[in-house]
Amino acid sequence: MKERNEKQNDARQIEMRQIIEQAVAQALQSQMPQLQSQIVRQVLDSLPTPVSEAPAAAQPLSGTPDSINLARAVSNIHAGSTQKEILRALLDAASGCCSRIALFVVKGGAASGWQSRGFGDDEAVKDFPLDLHAGPVAHTYQNRVATPGNIAEMGGRFAEQFGRPANEQVLVLPLALKEKLAALVYADGGDSGKLDQDALELLVIATSAWLEVTSLRKQAAAKEDGVVTSRVESAAPPMQAVSSFSDPFAAHAPKHVPASLPAEPKPAAEVVEVASAHAAGAAAPAAATDPLAGLSPEDADVHRKAQRFARLLVDEIKLYNQAKVAEGRRHKDLYDRLKEDIDKSRGTFQKRYGNTAAASADYFQQELLRSLAEDDISIMGSNFRR
Repeated sequence: MKERNEKQNDARQIEMRQIIEQAVAQALQSQMPQLQSQIVRQVLDSLPTPVSEAPAAAQPLSGTPDSINLARAVSNIHAGSTQKEILRALLDAASGCCSRIALFVVKGGAASGWQSRGFGDDEAVKDFPLDLHAGPVAHTYQNRVATPGNIAEMGGRFAEQFGRPANEQVLVLPLALKEKLAALVYADGGDSGKLDQDALELLVIATSAWLEVTSLRKQAAAKEDGVVTSRVESAAPPMQAVSSFSDPFAAHAPKHVPASLPAEPKPAAEVVEVASAHAAGAAAPAAATDPLAGLSPEDADVHRKAQRFARLLVDEIKLYNQAKVAEGRRHKDLYDRLKEDIDKSRGTFQKRYGNTAAASADYFQQELLRSLAEDDISIMGSNFRR
């Protein structure tokens, strides 16, 4: 009976996460005046009913806050009206899901401490240089996915400075704003061992979404007041305006810049800009090489969002099934080993983008082959749908 309840709890965690992510994303896209209350309401309405013979109050999710507390944490984050308020609310809310948490600003190829909770002092990590070559940090920095690891992989200086959690386990999460990795979030279980990865990922995703909403609202208000003149539309993709996105860490300059840095993946928009700057007749070559150049700005934006969502889904499959992925590639039966996860994620992708301008491209299928199968369709096995 206990084992069955644990499996039900695990299933509810995964389902709740997907439902909340979808609800937040839909609310973000609508950009309605009452966006804050709408997002919170959708989160509450979308939560699944607990499947248990015991009263719901007696059955919180295993290792996580119950659904009411999680929704309240998201609501507190969305109550912030400035970017710093939102980020502080993230740290406050996330401290209920782990014993220690810290936010490190990524700027100029370096990461330095901003604020923390659970380290004895909120300023304990201030200006501490995070090693971007360290195991889970490097993986999160390069791939922009939450990465668990061991404190020993964080580099000797980190453990020496802040101490080691009792169970040695740590988690590093990416906080992205549009196409830019703005910060890395570090979490561990401290002395208690409390470390809830699913809840932390949800809170970081909710924070990223709300930071973008507040920025869009300010931009819209500025235009209405006549502070910002109307922008002339061009053939360039809308995401090239990433550089104008309001940076919550604009005043935070890393004090320690290592001599050798791992290359940070450039957003697609930056790649286009670099290529254009070095080409004769910049606009024409860019249009020729951009597969979305012939689309309207709105459709091109939908395509890019679909691509990012497909990467997120496939990265999550890889993260939670590393052993199966390795075995599946070796035996060329990857789809059979991951069928349940692949089909469920495919359904989630189709539900969100199956009736949009990006439907014909089938980005989820492309990402499966590119990322999971390493561009070798035979690795997926004979039962994989072509």
